[in-house]
Amino acid sequence: MIEIAIGLGIVLSLWLAEWLGVTAGGIIVPGYIGMYMHEPMRVVATFLISLLVWGMVQGLSKYLLIYGRRRLVLSLLLGFFMGYISRNYIAANVEVYNLDFYTIGYIIPGLIASWMDRQGPVRTISVILIVATIVQLSVMLLSNGALHV
Repeated sequence: MIEIAIGLGIVLSLWLAEWLGVTAGGIIVPGYIGMYMHEPMRVVATFLISLLVWGMVQGLSKYLLIYGRRRLVLSLLLGFFMGYISRNYIAANVEVYNLDFYTIGYIIPGLIASWMDRQGPVRTISVILIVATIVQLSVMLLSNGALHV
């Protein structure tokens, strides 16, 4: 079912990009977020890290010339680094409260931050949540109601 979730996310993201002109944080992001909709703390952690990376890129762009590929690579690297920190340091401290507060993947926060930079954080997060919810509901229908696959 993982393949179906990623495939549905790709198809829905492409459709939204072509017909409505909004992108759901990259073409693969909604599928991955949809697979983890049953773990809301991980989704929240991913969006918080993405917002942090977006803010860091915005701040650095005032002092450095970062455009195009450099900006994307900087977002991906910062997202990777912050995701690593959230997994290995923050999640270990939050485990006491029985919460899984770490990011979904290592690249996903950087991709989301890159698209926040292009179309704004509110639009990016809302489109990702809409598409990820549709993906999760579709996977649940295809798997006879299983929440996670």
